Amino acid sequence: MFGSLVFNDTVMQERLPKEIYLALKETRECGKPLEPKVADVVANAMKEWALEKGATHFTHWFQPMTGITAEKHDSFITPIPGGKVLMEFSGKELIKGEPDASSFPSGGLRATFEARGYTAWDPTSDAFIKGNSLCIPTAFCSYGGEALDKKTPLLRSMDAINKQALRILRLFGNTTAKRVITTVGTEQEYFLIDKSMYEKRKDLVYTGRTLFGAKPPKGQEMEDHYFGVIKPRVAAFMAELDEELWKLGILAKTEHNEAAPSQHELAPLYTTSNIATDHNQLIMEIMKKVANRHNLTCLLHEKPFEGINGSGKHNNWSLSTDTGENLLEPGDSPRQNAQFLLFLCAIIKAVDEHQDLLRISVASAGNDHRLGADEAPPAIISIFLGDELTEILKSIEDGTPYEQKDKVFMEIGTDILPRFPKDTTDRNRTSPFAFTGNKFEFRSVGSTASIACPNMMLNTIVADVLEEFADRLEKAKDVKSELNKVIKETIHNHKRIIFNGNNYSPEWVAEAERRGLLNLRSTVDALPYYIKEENVKLLSKHHVLSKTEIYARYDIELENYYKQIHIEALTMLDMIKKDILPATAAYEKDLAETICRKKEIGISAGFEEKLLKKLSSYSEKLYNEAEKLESDVENAPANATTYEKAYYYRNTVFKQMEATRKPADLIESLVGSKYWPYPTYGDLLFSVI
Repeated sequence: MFGSLVFNDTVMQERLPKEIYLALKETRECGKPLEPKVADVVANAMKEWALEKGATHFTHWFQPMTGITAEKHDSFITPIPGGKVLMEFSGKELIKGEPDASSFPSGGLRATFEARGYTAWDPTSDAFIKGNSLCIPTAFCSYGGEALDKKTPLLRSMDAINKQALRILRLFGNTTAKRVITTVGTEQEYFLIDKSMYEKRKDLVYTGRTLFGAKPPKGQEMEDHYFGVIKPRVAAFMAELDEELWKLGILAKTEHNEAAPSQHELAPLYTTSNIATDHNQLIMEIMKKVANRHNLTCLLHEKPFEGINGSGKHNNWSLSTDTGENLLEPGDSPRQNAQFLLFLCAIIKAVDEHQDLLRISVASAGNDHRLGADEAPPAIISIFLGDELTEILKSIEDGTPYEQKDKVFMEIGTDILPRFPKDTTDRNRTSPFAFTGNKFEFRSVGSTASIACPNMMLNTIVADVLEEFADRLEKAKDVKSELNKVIKETIHNHKRIIFNGNNYSPEWVAEAERRGLLNLRSTVDALPYYIKEENVKLLSKHHVLSKTEIYARYDIELENYYKQIHIEALTMLDMIKKDILPATAAYEKDLAETICRKKEIGISAGFEEKLLKKLSSYSEKLYNEAEKLESDVENAPANATTYEKAYYYRNTVFKQMEATRKPADLIESLVGSKYWPYPTYGDLLFSVI
């Protein structure tokens, strides 16, 4: 089953002439340009294979700035005389497509009348079959050549870090590695709720999150859902999801219940950054489709429910050579492993100097609800290294000896259990950027996000520091002495970014401020750093993003931000006017009638009167807050910059939405269940069995 719907290396070897296969392999592994004649042969083999698998169409599958994928389907048919057709697919059709570029977010790069855009085949990512279509992973650019997608800058950043990392390896005498690859494994968190209940919640349908919801009697306080027994309905979903992903060559490995009720996680094995990005997009799409077939709905929003954990996407990032060497593997004696220490220091320096770019890479309206909410890392970027590595770096900085720690075996207190060596350091699940043995786990990424941007930023900032290190070492008369200086200086100048404690604590916020670390609490706070002169210079220097492309992305992200809040505000008003206030009024009417009837026959109606007074007060409060919210939305600046609009929606509309929600949630806790128009949090979180 595994990879049966993928035009992978095994299929290529079987179906392509040897010289064509080797030419394509050189393109895939070494970045060598692809000859048109090679593309023609590959296209024909691809078509024949796809037809055998039942495909009738092909599509250039790409990742525009919407954050989701896009596809335009064309059939393989070509007319011939006699009213018949041939099934054809040319190298030209494989290499290039032409979607309407002005209909996708472009940040001003494309006007409505400037429609032409191009999709270009990414031969490093395997084609696959989805439904009845052959899907060809592609990059997407404008008529002027500007990147309009998330994949192109990622591919450029992979080239940048490969170039600089190879320079470092050559200094250490490695002449066999031809390429350095960034590898990624992405843990995907999500919620599963009953489809019929989802359909009754306008807020979930329109925005992906609940805009109202009183706290249920039970949430996650018993900590009984995490790693708990998987419920039969969820297990059936997971089993089918695995099969669908395996067919597409996606290495779905681990699945379990997460901390919140109805929350779960899927983790694949590692692959290259661009393929991992493609796979993660497919994972999110297929999760939704498979859930639907089980009468479930998969929620990928970062914070679908107030008061319980939101969902993230832990981005496990590492560096490897094409010969299989993990450059972030410390080895048995990390203190003596100069190559590892140099790459580690490059990452420490990169993260410290470019905290803003990493924060920007995870910024969104949805993730603003999650970051720093006692369930996810704060908006402050810092690095966890663990005790052993921190002590090693301190000994290097101080020039003191370091005693290598021997492996310690776990003592559990009973002889019947097997003995095993414990790790030399603990894990820190509160850190936004944690070293976990031979990789870094970037935990701040939101669950709906494309992983292209975080990895593009990571690749670029590390490439920049590696370039600086390589320049110094290549010019040095005594490389070993200069290497020691580089490592020692880096530790001394950038140790402020290392924090092994509790990132959730208020004390860390104060300590981070003392250290001079950035705390960009919201997307609106973070995005202006995108267009800082030094960041524009950095991204342009490595040919990852041009100045024009950076400003376009800055504009797109701000526009996405305020539009999302605008939709949420309109949805909130619609629910209040059409559902919540009418339901409250109906309950108040019945209470008033009950009070009158009781008094007519001389019976006390004390609790009904108290309840009616409370409801009347809350409903009046809700009505007034909704009026204020409606006014704020109507008064949003029309003729303003995207930043001014985003700032307004964050600091005026969003704040008013929070004020409007409070009385609505209080009303829900008082209104009889037969009157309430929506499934409650209890219904949504505990209905799947």
